[in-house]
Amino acid sequence: MVVVDALLALSPAAWLWQWASATGPTQQGAAALVMTATLAVLVALLLDKLWGEPPTWLHPVVGMGKLLDKIGKKIAPGRDDVSHCKSFVAGSVSWCGLVALFFTFYAVLQWWLPTIVWWIDGMVLGVLLKPLLSWRMLKNEVLAVEAALQTSLPAGRERLSWLVSRDTTQLDAGTVRESAIETLAENLSDSVIAPLFWFALLGLPGAAAYRLANTADAMWGYPGWRGQGSQRRYWQWAGKWAARADDVLNWLPARMTAALLACMARGVAWSALRRDAAVTLSPNGGWPMGAMAQVLRIRLGKPGVYVLNAQGQVPQAEHVYRAVQVASRVVTTVVVLALLVMALAGSSAYVV
Repeated sequence: MVVVDALLALSPAAWLWQWASATGPTQQGAAALVMTATLAVLVALLLDKLWGEPPTWLHPVVGMGKLLDKIGKKIAPGRDDVSHCKSFVAGSVSWCGLVALFFTFYAVLQWWLPTIVWWIDGMVLGVLLKPLLSWRMLKNEVLAVEAALQTSLPAGRERLSWLVSRDTTQLDAGTVRESAIETLAENLSDSVIAPLFWFALLGLPGAAAYRLANTADAMWGYPGWRGQGSQRRYWQWAGKWAARADDVLNWLPARMTAALLACMARGVAWSALRRDAAVTLSPNGGWPMGAMAQVLRIRLGKPGVYVLNAQGQVPQAEHVYRAVQVASRVVTTVVVLALLVMALAGSSAYVV
């Protein structure tokens, strides 16, 4: 167990957790920090399963969205003839300032948490971590698209429009299901795996900073014009930094998600997945979407833009339900891995 202790103590995550912890390495040790963080993940996922999202007035991501919207109206011009350099600098500086703000706030919050015993610390951190990830709501929204589609095609299109930015008015039933399954796969990475990855690496401030960056990409990261009337803004350059930063932060989590999805079925060809992932507009989204397509043996895509797993069949209702089951098994796998990490850390040191 000496080797395990050394690995835990020397890991970047342990260093950062010790820096952000009021107790420091002399009182808890690396093993206790790992157990605390792992318990926080389990508590966050349990709270998500039992209750879903907190009230809007208490939800930090909602607060991030409101702040991004307010600042976005100031940095994105209402004309497309404004200096591109000025728009880019305004967007990038604002992004960096907001990420630094939320990272610092959550770092101070984590540092000031009263430390009693590791399992109480873990439960408190889990409560704070929960709003920064979202699985239950994602699953329910995708199932709601299928339920609406069972009622009528227009109802399915309308419900899908809640989840995607593309025009849904001309989609057929198969394409509606494709879009819903793509949303599930991509957001399994964005809303579950990536927040947990950054939490494991940088603690609570890491998860919060990532969530701010991901929300900024959703609100600022689309090229061209967005909004209507007086709210119409030109985001081509003001949102470029937010979009590219989100690509960087999601690079590894997206591929981790694809690997986890690939473990859910036999016959996933990594070479084909790599090839399919390269045809999507996003450098990351194609990985979990392509993996899901292969696992379900269906084709996914955006009409006129890309096709994933072209030899697969057109998605049917059963594939939406199976996609949710597969993604749920990925989340369950994360829970099992977390329990194994706790057991490993617990066996390496006696924790009070």
